[in-house]
Amino acid sequence: MSANKFNRTAKGRRRWGVVLAAGLAAVSLAACSGPAGGKDDSGDGVAAGGGPKMKVALITHSTPGDTFWDIMRKGADTAGKKDNIEVLYSSDPDGARQAQLVDQAVDQKVDGIIVSLAKPEAMAGSVKKALDAGIPVYSVNSGENEYKDMGVLAHFGQDDRVAGQAAGEKLKELGAKHVVCVIQEQGHVGLENRCTGVEEKLGGKMERLYVTAADSTNISSTITSKLQTTKSVDYVLTLGAPQAPIAQKAISEAGSDAKLATFDMNADVIKGLKNDSLQFGVDQQPYLQGYEAVDAVWLNKRNANVLGGGRAVLTGPQIITKDDADELEEYVEKGTR
Repeated sequence: MSANKFNRTAKGRRRWGVVLAAGLAAVSLAACSGPAGGKDDSGDGVAAGGGPKMKVALITHSTPGDTFWDIMRKGADTAGKKDNIEVLYSSDPDGARQAQLVDQAVDQKVDGIIVSLAKPEAMAGSVKKALDAGIPVYSVNSGENEYKDMGVLAHFGQDDRVAGQAAGEKLKELGAKHVVCVIQEQGHVGLENRCTGVEEKLGGKMERLYVTAADSTNISSTITSKLQTTKSVDYVLTLGAPQAPIAQKAISEAGSDAKLATFDMNADVIKGLKNDSLQFGVDQQPYLQGYEAVDAVWLNKRNANVLGGGRAVLTGPQIITKDDADELEEYVEKGTR
């Protein structure tokens, strides 16, 4: 090869090297930026998604002060920041009033509705109204057996009966003989399914005990009375994390030797696991439920994707014990577990 030809080839390589480097730099900048300049002003390092801003209504049956829904909202809001979605949250534990909130979201012409289906019969008419208006509906947390028949596009949560079975198996492993399953909301199909699952796998006696979630005095007195009159109870199982410390106090006041386990997670659950006042928790990852449901709206609007392939997207159950407490504590403190 002549010197002149070699020099021309070398120059060509250098020229293409500069072009390639510039191209890679442009790709890198694009990957790190969001729409319209791509500046991430969310404060948590999450860049906004592409496309026009959307509004999504997240409507649950939450009672005031329930930490479970705080975690779910955090997941939903995080996905909303990423996807350029404004998440409009509202809740009411009364089925008829929750349905009215769905009707209001339809009137606001939101881009999607995410709803919990704890009382599916009460919600059916409003869900149909949303679908008739061309608004896609997704369900979270409860309604895994009803969502398809209602025309809901996808469901995110745990199978409550399967979760109850997992708890029942763990209780049996721990030697439980007589379990009180504390239901904090009458008419909630998911809570009933949890107790049913426990009963199926326990191999011992199980009783349902109904309390009022928003009334800590009612929870405490009802559990205390049950333990004082039924000495054979050796385990109390609460179906929500906020009820666990109330139940622990009731066990103590009743002078009972019963042990405690619970569904769901919060800081009190981690504390109880670490000091052995709580035997285990059943986590369904509400942060993931909120995050995936909001993300599902964006994916469907932007690319006609439907998560789950016609089946519920399961986020639990996961049995949490003392061995897991240290690892999960930092996430619980952040409010994401």
